[in-house]
Amino acid sequence: MASRIFSSLLFRIVVAIVLGILCGFFFPEWLARVFVTFNGLFSNFLGFFVPVLIFALITPAIAGLGRGAGKWLGVTAGIAYGSTIVSGALAWALASVVYPTLLAGHSLVTNVDDPDAGGLSAYFEVEMPAPFPVMAGLLLAFVVGLGMTAVKSNTMFHFFSEFEQVVMKAVTVFVIPLLPIFIFGTFLNLGMNDNLGSTLSAFGRVLILAVVMTMVLVLLQYIVAGAVAGRNPFVALKNMLPAYFTALGTSSSAATIPVTYESTLKNDVDENVAGFVVPLCATIHLSGSMMKITLYALAVVFMADLPISAGHILGFILLLGIMMVAAPGVPGGAIMAAVSLLQANLGFDDSMISLMIAAYILIDSFGTAANVTGDGAIALVVNRFAAGSIEGHELKKSKELDDAPAA
Repeated sequence: MASRIFSSLLFRIVVAIVLGILCGFFFPEWLARVFVTFNGLFSNFLGFFVPVLIFALITPAIAGLGRGAGKWLGVTAGIAYGSTIVSGALAWALASVVYPTLLAGHSLVTNVDDPDAGGLSAYFEVEMPAPFPVMAGLLLAFVVGLGMTAVKSNTMFHFFSEFEQVVMKAVTVFVIPLLPIFIFGTFLNLGMNDNLGSTLSAFGRVLILAVVMTMVLVLLQYIVAGAVAGRNPFVALKNMLPAYFTALGTSSSAATIPVTYESTLKNDVDENVAGFVVPLCATIHLSGSMMKITLYALAVVFMADLPISAGHILGFILLLGIMMVAAPGVPGGAIMAAVSLLQANLGFDDSMISLMIAAYILIDSFGTAANVTGDGAIALVVNRFAAGSIEGHELKKSKELDDAPAA
């Protein structure tokens, strides 16, 4: 048990933050510049790699959904996406109301790496241009994924499934292990540039707000689902608590599927509906993750006084709801999928991205818990409409088709 805790990404992120803060008090400038150099190189690599990641993961995901195409697949995917977007809209509305008070007096210096502004400079830089822009990768993924479905190309589907595995291997053995060093360098640089106190104070408040709001979000989902399904929302939510607390411990929607399934059955959801909705929503329903990322991103926008329009924020939320479908099945996957949008739509720099990653992973499990618990609410809604209009074997067939790409 202890070894699993020490080897977890969360533990390493916490250690990186603490060490970055402490080392900022005594590190010589020449040594700090080593980590500034690493951060610049790693950030450039992310700029190159993230569009490839999005294309590699979304393409087979779109093709897989197309292969399982059916009325209830479309209905469930639509509800899940709508729930995720509503979560982002709620976070946006809340931030607009409370941040002027909650974050009053806090600022975020965005040029900590600028020597002209008293920051630390890297020893050298290496440009790593992306093979294509993020939006081009997203559009190409949709075109290729839908095209594979239309022509029923098994060869291309197998190719992209293996390509996805290759890219995921790079994420798990290279990107994720280096994240703690990236975050260490960010907090070290913030400390040496006297910008740490205000940043930690402000983000601490946003962290607490995000945790509370993920819980409020789940409650709202069950109030709506209970009204639609004619069930007591509080009893239904109580039945889903095992799934919520399991997700808190695992930080993985996939690992929680068996518990989510059993908890959903306790709410009198048909077993075929539960067997179809729960695995599907574990991949496409990310309302809790959306809540956290949007709250964090808008906190950075507010503190850094970035000139971001309402159109930019709306576009960010709508696209994030799609990109997170392809989030890697690893802790922090959703924020990795969001990196390119944070840069392209909101104009975030390297330090802002690093802060977002650290803050997200610190309470990653609360977002995951909200995601999987919300899956039970979606199952209640689908069960309400599916029970009287389609037979169970049709749902089972759709589930088998949906699961096929992962085999």
